[in-house]
Amino acid sequence: MTASGTLRLLPWVNEDGRPCYLVGDGTGYLSRVADNIEAMQLGMGSDLLAHATHMLDDPKLPNGELRFLACRLTEALSDVLRVAESRGARLPAVEDPEDLDPIAPGDGPDQVGHSEPPSPTA
Repeated sequence: MTASGTLRLLPWVNEDGRPCYLVGDGTGYLSRVADNIEAMQLGMGSDLLAHATHMLDDPKLPNGELRFLACRLTEALSDVLRVAESRGARLPAVEDPEDLDPIAPGDGPDQVGHSEPPSPTA
């Protein structure tokens, strides 16, 4: 953090492949551009994952197509990891982990796995 704002990892690199950063309060034009690009990268990664799942169902998938798919998945994973790093760095710090309110399994909206749908009420 700086005196004039927070440091944000941007979802792109410079021409040398080095990370780009923005200093600010997160409300400016460039922050909104970065937010939109992150959303686009996450959406494209999700779409690519669905496409990959479909392609990998084909046991006769040619090696060239498989390699191309692996390259695109690698790019998408790199984008997603950059977004996660950027967003994680902007989370407020917790001074004492003991102060965190633990969430019991099944208490939150971000549950892992599948559960039975609620039964309809009459």
